Amino acid sequence: MGYQLIGPFTQLITLRHLALRGALHDDQLEIISKGGLLLNENKIQAVGSFEELLSEAKGQNATIYPVEPNCVALPGMIDAHTHISFGGSRAKDYALRNSGKSYEEIAKAGGGIWDTVQETRKQSLHGLAEMTAVRANRLLREGITTIEVKSGYGLSVEEEEKILKAIQQAQSLTEATLIPTCLAAHVCPKDFSGDAAAYLRLLSEELLPRVKQQSLAKRIDAFVDDIAFKPSLAKVYLMQAKAMGFEVTLHADQFSTGGSDLAIELQAVSADHLEVSREAEIRALAASEVVAIALPGASMGLGCAFTPARHLLDAGAMVAIASDWNPGSAPMGDLMVQASILATFQKLSNAEVWAGLTFRAAHALRLPDRGKLEKGLLADFICFPVNDYREITYQQGKLKPSMVWKHGKKIV
Repeated sequence: MGYQLIGPFTQLITLRHLALRGALHDDQLEIISKGGLLLNENKIQAVGSFEELLSEAKGQNATIYPVEPNCVALPGMIDAHTHISFGGSRAKDYALRNSGKSYEEIAKAGGGIWDTVQETRKQSLHGLAEMTAVRANRLLREGITTIEVKSGYGLSVEEEEKILKAIQQAQSLTEATLIPTCLAAHVCPKDFSGDAAAYLRLLSEELLPRVKQQSLAKRIDAFVDDIAFKPSLAKVYLMQAKAMGFEVTLHADQFSTGGSDLAIELQAVSADHLEVSREAEIRALAASEVVAIALPGASMGLGCAFTPARHLLDAGAMVAIASDWNPGSAPMGDLMVQASILATFQKLSNAEVWAGLTFRAAHALRLPDRGKLEKGLLADFICFPVNDYREITYQQGKLKPSMVWKHGKKIV
């Protein structure tokens, strides 16, 4: 591709110089009027005034790509928590919840995660890969250029391996970057003859070595909750995963506390959900290096409280925002809608929203090469057809990007 100069953008929101943790204010945003991005292959070479970059671009014999009038550019969004590799639908569960049934009641009656497990097991490897890629490409069109994708709907050694291979195959069917995570410790499968401890031992002894040997994932997740795996059980499993060289992340404090404490103890990369986190958990997370990931889609889908993002930020925590796109509790999968609504209820500034959707999410995935528009980082960026960045969250996700660039290549 060589050198390319893109612009001029009405506003270029770089997110440079923003802190990784704590509260942020909109007056801290760097906004470059009539800005430009000079790219070299798949990376950003320079950021600044379009006119000032023109002379450098001409010296590099760069291709000039003008953009449409009224265009606000931002880093590509990063969705750090999804479950988009699945089969089937849980519309029935959603109707039951809205009729008054609880998540736990539906699961005990044969719905919930186990319903999706049965439908996912019916899918072929290739079919599941295609389904995953279709969902990833929808997210890419909506401006999400990096997507974490969990397994967790196989719940056996063979089926979990199949899902991770499907995610691997899906990578060849999308321009988005897919980051696989093994969530075999989602719940204890109903067709497993032993108890939860025996199931986790099976995963440690048989599945994790296969995942490692085939490079199917570098990350291991576990649902740590009274309705899934209690902290004492999950601790043994996750410590074994860490000893094998995996990074660990946790579904934590969704229905009961204890998960975030374990995440801190294990020095996990993130603790995700946190809807029932209290003051003690908030303070502990803020004092740790664990990224707190808010999942507003799950709160909307379940009709429960939002992650206490405002309190976490004010305490000094690192807060990312992800979609949790899954067929059960968060079927919408629209990250911009969810983040905009979370901002309304938790009183988040635009700077906090965009930090949570970009470089703070990148940190949760240990990807320091993206999430801001600055020299040396990947040329992953998006453009919205407005002249003021505040219009984006104001329209609560209705507004979608008119252009998406991935690795310096225009995708949308």
